Amino acid sequence: MNKKLKDRVSIIRSFNRYYTNILGLLDQHLLESDLSLSEVRVLHEIEKTEQCTSKMLVDILCIDAGYLSRILKKFYKMGLLTKEKSTEDGRAQYLYLTLEGKEKMDELNNSSDEQIVQIIKPLTEIDKNCLVQNMTSIETILTDSANIKLEDITIRTDIRPGDIGYITYMHGWIYGEEYGYSTAFEGYVAESFQKFLLNYNPDNDRLWCAEHNGNIIGCIGIVDHGERAQLRWFLINPHYRRIGLGKKLLQELLDFAEMKNYRSIYLDTTSDLDKAISMYTRVGFIKKLETANNSWREDLTELEFEMKL
Repeated sequence: MNKKLKDRVSIIRSFNRYYTNILGLLDQHLLESDLSLSEVRVLHEIEKTEQCTSKMLVDILCIDAGYLSRILKKFYKMGLLTKEKSTEDGRAQYLYLTLEGKEKMDELNNSSDEQIVQIIKPLTEIDKNCLVQNMTSIETILTDSANIKLEDITIRTDIRPGDIGYITYMHGWIYGEEYGYSTAFEGYVAESFQKFLLNYNPDNDRLWCAEHNGNIIGCIGIVDHGERAQLRWFLINPHYRRIGLGKKLLQELLDFAEMKNYRSIYLDTTSDLDKAISMYTRVGFIKKLETANNSWREDLTELEFEMKL
């Protein structure tokens, strides 16, 4: 194990130990009820999982089937659970919480919510937002992107303090990691945003920020140049690709351009951005110009595309 990997593993293990202690504080309160932690987890999954079956619970919770069977029997006896045969598969039985079961979960959820409120109460608003955003990032990074849905993403057009700096940072690390661009590219993006903010006119210019639980995870912008507009800063966090977000952002921009009666839109990109180029050409952009550009990486070709409206 090399030093870099060893350091990462050490940090993750340290966080796990710390967070386990935090969870222990929360779990102590659950233990004051007449249910064990495992039983509460089972109830929670039944409540949130549509057409839940015992097999699904075994897979989701990685729990022994025999142990789960004993838990379910206890729930039936307590009046917390009912079951219903599947109309599609007679061997399968769907599990549902009874009214008493739902009331029990409401009681447990309310108690847990209140305890978390007390834990974060001393924090500043900035720290509370940072905590939630970082927790979202951990879950997103460790979760298959196929589980992320487009409807979970919000898009806003108001520019807030910190947006430009964060989007510039995103350009720096994504283009650096994926395409080997130098820091000169990040400087180019920063300069372009400086000009944008100095001349920003919300009537004709616009920046769309896509967010997931408060984190900016994508963006696209349009800059007014008279009868012609420029598409800029089109970027999606790698964990949020292949869900249709890029297509949605691009369509938002095109709709705005048509509403503002621009005669054409142009954009500058580079020859190595195959997927972006494919998206541009599908909606009607046509390549107009090729220019060698070694500013950010050797052997790079800059392309200009344009679309008439």
